Amino acid sequence: MEQLASLLQAYTAIPAPSGHEEALGDRVAADWSASGPVQRDPLGNRWLTLGAGDRHIAIIAHLDEVGFVVRKVEPDGFLRIHRLGGLPERVLPMQQVVLLGRHGPVTGVIGAKSHHYTPQEERYHVLTADELYLDIGASTAAEVRTAYGIDVGTFGVYARTFRRQGDLVFANALDDRVGLAVLSVLAGRLAANPPPLRVTLVASVQEEFTLRGVLPAIRTLDPDLIFSVDITPACDTPDLKQRADLALGRGPALTRYSFHSRGTLGGVIPPGWLVERVEAIADKAEICWQPATFFGGLTDASFAQLEGRGAPALDVGIPAR
Repeated sequence: MEQLASLLQAYTAIPAPSGHEEALGDRVAADWSASGPVQRDPLGNRWLTLGAGDRHIAIIAHLDEVGFVVRKVEPDGFLRIHRLGGLPERVLPMQQVVLLGRHGPVTGVIGAKSHHYTPQEERYHVLTADELYLDIGASTAAEVRTAYGIDVGTFGVYARTFRRQGDLVFANALDDRVGLAVLSVLAGRLAANPPPLRVTLVASVQEEFTLRGVLPAIRTLDPDLIFSVDITPACDTPDLKQRADLALGRGPALTRYSFHSRGTLGGVIPPGWLVERVEAIADKAEICWQPATFFGGLTDASFAQLEGRGAPALDVGIPAR
């Protein structure tokens, strides 16, 4: 637990919006390099292969996180933004953010109209991303560009946070730093006890953007099986208890069905034999697990499973609120 928590704290501290995963990728590669040679492709996917044999398993966790990109600098120094990934607009006002400026990180806040001046008819209205503005404390567009090194096309993320409370972690970007931390621990264990087959750990890029950044790596690796380790929504809160029984503290979710019906259709339905085999292995090792379905979400496995010859895939979800 302490090793996982330490890795989580280190990984969540590094901003990595989609397309800008380099710094985090370098950190993960450095951690993995103690276990073996780490490879990378031109997109920035990193991977480490351990063990030997004809059979080959790929286990994926993604480097990137949701964020936003500056689309306009207003004359008075305020910024307009596009969303990057699935940022829910209803929670964006008053969020603290970090912009990756040319001179270094710049903190700011997504502005909101003062409650005192908000008409009654606006108090329950969700602003779209096009209506929001970002305040970094600048007074002019020239100040934004010169003093802060920010312009159209600058990327940003949620502000960094990390706090432990017992066995729980409160942090930004647990999607999917938790998966990366699991893979980093696994790298050390596989290096110490090499498996009788090849296991490749993959740190993928641009999952939150198009879910396809990992595909060149999968084409290169050509695995026989694919596992994705990513977060999955816990449903043990008052607003979601009626949806499913998935909860914190009861082990990972073995997802029997995932599907996303909006935009690009995709999902994973693992073959029954694979689910049964993983369940049996977990039971033998006395590892708690939870059966799950996930309607409305995708992982890297959704499209990775369709590459090359095709590879059966299973999503292993880490419950998160």
